[in-house]
Amino acid sequence: MQFEVWAPEARGVSLRLQGHAYAMERAPDRPGWWRCAAEAGHGARYGFSVDGGPVLPDPRSRRQPDGPDGPSAVVDHGRFGWRHPWRGRPLPGAVLYELHIGTFTREGTFDAAALRLPHLVDLGVTHVELMPVCPFPGTHGWGYDGVAPWAVHEPYGGPDGLKRFVDAAHGLGLGVVLDVVHNHLGPSGNHLPAYGPYFTERHHTPWGAAVNLDAPGSDEVRRYLTGSALAWLRDYRVDGLRLDAVHALADTRAEHFLAELSAAVDALAARLGRPLFLIAESDRNDPRTIAPREAGGLGVHAQWNDDFHHAVHAALTGESQGYYADFAAAPMEALAKVLTGGFFHDGTYSSFRGRSHGRPLDLNTTPAHRLVAATQTHDQVGNRALGDRLAATLSPGLLACAAALMLCAPFTPMIFMGEEWGARTPWQYFTDHPDPELAEAVRTGRRREFAAHGWDEAEIPDPQDPATRERSCLDWSEPERAPHDALLAWYRRLIGLRRTEPAITDPEQRLRTGLSVGSNLTVTMRAGPLHVVVNPTAGPVRVWLGPEAARCTEVVAAWRPVSPPDEEGGLLVPPETTAILR
Repeated sequence: MQFEVWAPEARGVSLRLQGHAYAMERAPDRPGWWRCAAEAGHGARYGFSVDGGPVLPDPRSRRQPDGPDGPSAVVDHGRFGWRHPWRGRPLPGAVLYELHIGTFTREGTFDAAALRLPHLVDLGVTHVELMPVCPFPGTHGWGYDGVAPWAVHEPYGGPDGLKRFVDAAHGLGLGVVLDVVHNHLGPSGNHLPAYGPYFTERHHTPWGAAVNLDAPGSDEVRRYLTGSALAWLRDYRVDGLRLDAVHALADTRAEHFLAELSAAVDALAARLGRPLFLIAESDRNDPRTIAPREAGGLGVHAQWNDDFHHAVHAALTGESQGYYADFAAAPMEALAKVLTGGFFHDGTYSSFRGRSHGRPLDLNTTPAHRLVAATQTHDQVGNRALGDRLAATLSPGLLACAAALMLCAPFTPMIFMGEEWGARTPWQYFTDHPDPELAEAVRTGRRREFAAHGWDEAEIPDPQDPATRERSCLDWSEPERAPHDALLAWYRRLIGLRRTEPAITDPEQRLRTGLSVGSNLTVTMRAGPLHVVVNPTAGPVRVWLGPEAARCTEVVAAWRPVSPPDEEGGLLVPPETTAILR
């Protein structure tokens, strides 16, 4: 087989394969590339030595059986026997479910997670969104410190384990979205700098030198990242990618990397004959991220909308620290603005940033499904000092209100694992760094971060303590007992409405304007023939829906019993209750 590696500044490169050394030659047709042919089958171990240095993993390694610092292994993707044909599931109309393989089950493997997929089918979600699965040091971690963007974390089950999971999901009708990290590599096990200019000091990010997207050598770096993205979609049959923190992709070139990537993904979708999509995590509130390339945008198909999360969180919890401050000043008005305009910060002043922030969306051209709405995510839970979920402080009724605001809104909803039954297990920040100095730096840094916000350092869970990961594993006995079972049934009912009521998930639907906020702090949304009334207050509220609401004789769903409106369109809504009328 042909072995290739990009090392543009090297004087010499050798392949080390199964204990043998092979001199590599410069590729005459590809500047900076080295190649050689050698006999090697599936599973063969190999690496490269640059200028007589240590043997390092292949930057494009498909497998790291012994972890990020060990040799690479050849992977023959054609050997895997896919069982289920798959035509794909598009993003419009989707309900996403974010999960972390290492804590979705105590076993923390792809195969164990696959056994729980029927629960997601019964729930009614359409796509599973996996947090990153690339190799990282140790066994347990969030995955955002991955260092081999083409490979799969071995403790989870390696390449074949991921394929079995995807195949099982497809067999049940579920699409799979994979979270990928292009903005940095982890601090341990990153060998890319030994090969070439994968990073540049021209820009700096929270993780140090930026990935080289616009300095000399960036053509190959961009191809490296694009190739990795396409490999997940092609070789693992994944349906979409979530792109981590795209605001940290520093790129001054005329064509932004994201536009180049989205064009490549659209072209692959056309070749494969199935829908593929990209979802960006971006805190810029820049409509160009999700605008079509032909309209001058970057062509990403959707983006996480943190403004939705912040508005719901501030309205239901009353928290006002940090970025919640702007939303907490007038929480129901902030919620109404997000539900009708998408962004809260659309050029408005942000006290958290100390400047104006964002731009308004074009409501005439932006389908609502391009914004992903969530009331909880791995970030918003795990980056809290104690990793506490909403269920730790909110009543089941308020959790039901949060679910209705998300699942009856026109956006693409995303559920964080366990949210659907109000899981009481926290989801905390945990690591497993074998390097003792790095482990201590992470532990100390985490405690100092929250000490600056008034926490006692002893209160902050130790990321390196195995018990921190254990506490974060879901308790699968909870959904079967009260009060969790009632909330789970509520989520199933609301998701079912998204399937049966086309007005909620119409792919051409623009951002909703049929919304009102009452003086009694209730929210009323309209979706075609449906009226959705949310009362998050501690007392009963009478809401006047108008004369036409008097014809709403059917209560489709309600958290607590609700009678139909009277002849004047008045509706009595119990405390902490959502009612959906037709």
